[in-house]
Amino acid sequence: MKKSFLAFIRDQFTAIPPVPTADLTGLTVLVVGANTGLGLECTKHLARMKPGRLILACRSQQRGEAAIAQVKEETGYGAAELWLLDLAQFSSVIAFADRFEKDGGRLDIVVANAAIATEEYDTTSDGWETTLQVNNLSTDLLCLLLAPRLVETAKKNPSVKPRLVVVGSETHFWVDFPDEVYKAPNAFELISSKEFSVPRMGSRYMESKLLGTFFTQSLAELLKDTPVIVNTVNPGLCHSELLRDTTGVRALVTSLIKSILARSTECGSRQLVYAAVGGSDDPDRLRGAYLNLYGVEEPSDHTLGEDGKERRDKLWKDLIYVLTKVDGRVKDIVQEYSR
Repeated sequence: MKKSFLAFIRDQFTAIPPVPTADLTGLTVLVVGANTGLGLECTKHLARMKPGRLILACRSQQRGEAAIAQVKEETGYGAAELWLLDLAQFSSVIAFADRFEKDGGRLDIVVANAAIATEEYDTTSDGWETTLQVNNLSTDLLCLLLAPRLVETAKKNPSVKPRLVVVGSETHFWVDFPDEVYKAPNAFELISSKEFSVPRMGSRYMESKLLGTFFTQSLAELLKDTPVIVNTVNPGLCHSELLRDTTGVRALVTSLIKSILARSTECGSRQLVYAAVGGSDDPDRLRGAYLNLYGVEEPSDHTLGEDGKERRDKLWKDLIYVLTKVDGRVKDIVQEYSR
């Protein structure tokens, strides 16, 4: 599928239905990037459904505590927990997963929402281009390390179909990777390199969402024989803090477009909630799906067909190679569910 700017405008003026609801009594819900924007609004909606545990994964202690206070004030839910997580550091992701393994208990819903958008090339302490690590490598690592807990929850609770939601974007329609990425010894190492990145930083956020779409398809395929439902969802253009680091002419253009087209962050967050608890009449149709406006849509042509599958398989192979070097459990998890 291709998505034109006119189709994007049409979607932005389409009213978002009321937020879906579900009984989350006794369930454990995790929202990553829960202290601001879409993550915070999504967390509020889920808090109103009274989950047994609601974990806010945030980078900042101060902002996380402020979010918990806001959730309590606006929803009456007073049992939210703050767990620190910095996606710019693999060590933080591993520590988070280890903590969950030790005392997290069951896990029913994960909303992997955190993302950044920057036009400046920079690298993390782990040596990766920052947007690529935060939006993709660390997010993917977290999802993979938490997958066994989701599967185990379903085994112990046969009536439950856990959900793992990767927050995506329709911007993935507007970028492709050149063939050199798929012919490189390791696609992620090339994408992260300064030579490849610098000329493309203006579209790096969109590229990260394309990679996220591929990842969702691959993870859903890995977990296809389990009750866990993996999907990706487009919240649309919202009034959020995502583009706060944009500068210059791009910032002016973005500000103008948002003033005309952007929906409220609360409206956008309803789509995240739909991906997490909606579609209960036939949840299996959401497996590996790209969701928009409470429905399943075909993703970018770049991800489809035989060519799309070859690209996806190449990226998956290279991703697992990279993440296995970070944490050896990744290889074990992939092997376990590939049998």
